Amino acid sequence: MPAYYLEALVVFLGILLLIAEAFVPSKNKSWVGLSAAAGLTFILILAFLAVGPQDRPDKDWASWPLWNFYQFDAVARFFKIFSLTATILVLLMAVDFRGLLARFTDHPGSEESTGEYYPLMVFACAGMMWLASANNLAGAFVAVELVTISFYVLVAYLRRNIGSLEAGVKYVILGALSTAFLVYGIAWVFGSTGTMMLSDMPEALSAMENTRPLLFGIALVLVGIGFKVGAVPMQGWIPDVYQGAPTPTTAFLSVGSKAAGFIFLIRFLEPFLAEGSPVRGQLITLLAILAGATLLLGNLAAIPQTNFKRLLGYSSIAHAGFLLMAVAAWRPQGEGVLGSPQVVAFYLATYLVMTLGVFFILAQVRIQRDGEEVSHFNGLAKTNPHLAFGLTVLMAALAGLPLTAGFIGKFLVFSLAVQAGLWPLIGIAFIGVGAGFYYYLKLVRAMWWVDPAPDAAPVELPAFSRAAVVTLVALTLILGVFFQPILNLL
Repeated sequence: MPAYYLEALVVFLGILLLIAEAFVPSKNKSWVGLSAAAGLTFILILAFLAVGPQDRPDKDWASWPLWNFYQFDAVARFFKIFSLTATILVLLMAVDFRGLLARFTDHPGSEESTGEYYPLMVFACAGMMWLASANNLAGAFVAVELVTISFYVLVAYLRRNIGSLEAGVKYVILGALSTAFLVYGIAWVFGSTGTMMLSDMPEALSAMENTRPLLFGIALVLVGIGFKVGAVPMQGWIPDVYQGAPTPTTAFLSVGSKAAGFIFLIRFLEPFLAEGSPVRGQLITLLAILAGATLLLGNLAAIPQTNFKRLLGYSSIAHAGFLLMAVAAWRPQGEGVLGSPQVVAFYLATYLVMTLGVFFILAQVRIQRDGEEVSHFNGLAKTNPHLAFGLTVLMAALAGLPLTAGFIGKFLVFSLAVQAGLWPLIGIAFIGVGAGFYYYLKLVRAMWWVDPAPDAAPVELPAFSRAAVVTLVALTLILGVFFQPILNLL
């Protein structure tokens, strides 16, 4: 099956769900989310079977001009699988969260206003998948905006909740500003190189004499992408939006939006960071500065947080710093050697497993204990020790404890940085790791060593959430020892 069918099928699924939701009378809208998850699961299976023109050069479609704009390599396939997996898991989380969605959109007894929530995630997934195959800056921009506009609605979806509306306004304003930077930067890059095609950039660079306009354009594009990934100094929206948005949206932002931003960053910077590029040195310096600032702010600002979603917001900034460190230590893939794109992809895969596991539990604590503060996890080990154990494993993995998936991801990033000789950045990263152990294990302390409040409800996971948490905790431990399946995909 040609690879470009995948995005077409995802968009068709989203439109079909919107039409069905509008015309099928139903008080319970969970079927929309479950249908979306089932449809994306089918497309996920097809993603393993999809082929590009290099795989089937004998086919008529292999010679279409489409492939000048759409590339399908191992990294593209990986990020499509990543996007589909993340969306399926978040859809299942949203199905179990629909009671709270109903409470703040219509009223607790009605799900009439929750049906559109699930197709919006499907459309965001399509944008992420297109972005993974973008070979043209204009096409990449359209894909980014499909993701961003979907999130504009998802963030502010709880229209009866002041926090969600405030988060939506902040996200829209800053998102529009970042879009302006992105478009202006793309215009400068096009004016400097004479092409929008990323594959033609190396040839344009070889004939370039004055690189200052190009560097200015690249800097503007990095500002726009920095907003998507949560890099300093474009990270200001993250804590407030993470706290105010519905928990499934926050989980999707934390994993899906960040992955979309980084695949765009890798696709965009790859020709400029190649050996012999006249702007390679300046870009590596700029990326190292951004990574160091992001690591410091994300990790140190997370220490005093008492709201768990805000803590995860600053944690997301910190993880963006580690990913930027892998990009700053740029190395192309070699025979038997992981390059920076592969290390970033591996880190994001482990981050998906750990973070979504945490958000599945957080969503149910929000529903059953009516809060998201760290104090709402007090004594969880006394009321549900199995759940507390699972969350302990996930928090230890986010901190980078050995024998967990989080340790392998950080180890690969540090290995790249050591080989590139980025010693000041490595020192900053070690400070960040130390701070991470403090604020992640603060939650472990609350669960195991603090007594629960007298009126604290025992937290029990619904069926989908329970199955997802068990699977994600098991994967966190398995991938900490046996991580070959991810490497095989890469």
